[in-house]
Amino acid sequence: MTEEYCSGFISIIGRPNVGKSTLLNRLVGQKIAIMSDKPQTTRNKIQGVWTTDTAQAVFIDTPGIHKPQHKLGEYMVKTATGALSHMDLILYVVDVSVPWGGGEEYIVNMLEKLETPIFFIANKIDQVEPEQLARFLDAVQKRHQFAQWVPISAATGANMDTLRQLLLERLPPGPKYYPEDMVTDQPERFIIAELIREKTLQLTREEIPHALAVVVEEVRQRSEDMVYVAATIYVERDSQKGIIIGKKGQMLKDIGKLAREDIQHLLGSQIYLELWVKVKKAWRRSEVMIRNFGYDSSEE
Repeated sequence: MTEEYCSGFISIIGRPNVGKSTLLNRLVGQKIAIMSDKPQTTRNKIQGVWTTDTAQAVFIDTPGIHKPQHKLGEYMVKTATGALSHMDLILYVVDVSVPWGGGEEYIVNMLEKLETPIFFIANKIDQVEPEQLARFLDAVQKRHQFAQWVPISAATGANMDTLRQLLLERLPPGPKYYPEDMVTDQPERFIIAELIREKTLQLTREEIPHALAVVVEEVRQRSEDMVYVAATIYVERDSQKGIIIGKKGQMLKDIGKLAREDIQHLLGSQIYLELWVKVKKAWRRSEVMIRNFGYDSSEE
């Protein structure tokens, strides 16, 4: 390692559903954070690592900043705001396809109190006309100052090379924190649970997403080329359990089929996936249940 090697920690923040997790996956070059068109999909900090010959960037993807309605929401917002301290850089991601509003002003007012350099990431440029993008950026630039303004599409990869170059230029001298082939510090069980939750979000109706939690009960090598995975999907009401199981169990089979494909890619092995669905009434309002399901902000 030479004296010129650079490294740093970069927080990715923004409102729900602006594309933060898609951006993280694009930056590290691999899917490590689940994606959904449902707001508040990300609940934990997800750490991703991007390593080059001369630098290493450690990205922290965070839950969307929103007005919490229950204990889980409070945990998510605390997790997001807690990721703003001790960072070398902050990527503030904004969806340019929706009007600028009070939620963005709230975040900006919070960011302006920090000394950390902040990149304004204007995401989803593939969903707007160039004239609309120009008007959006001009209006915000007249009111706020940021270290860089970077229009991108995390979904298509547009302008990502420019963003990567700007990030490399901002990283301070530092060590290589993680091995070159490491893209996340999350344990396998966490990622497996998130992949199952992602597929459930994709296939179920609006009343399901925020009442959903997944716990991986067992991961065991069954044979040389087969891994057994057992997981439980938790919801808050019996009606939600019925939706996830589906008629003659078809919905649960569909969730398992989609999740199995991603888990096999993650583990590099054939998977036997067994899923159960259980009800834990009002678990989002219970601090004990939130901790039991892996959402613990005690470190923040």
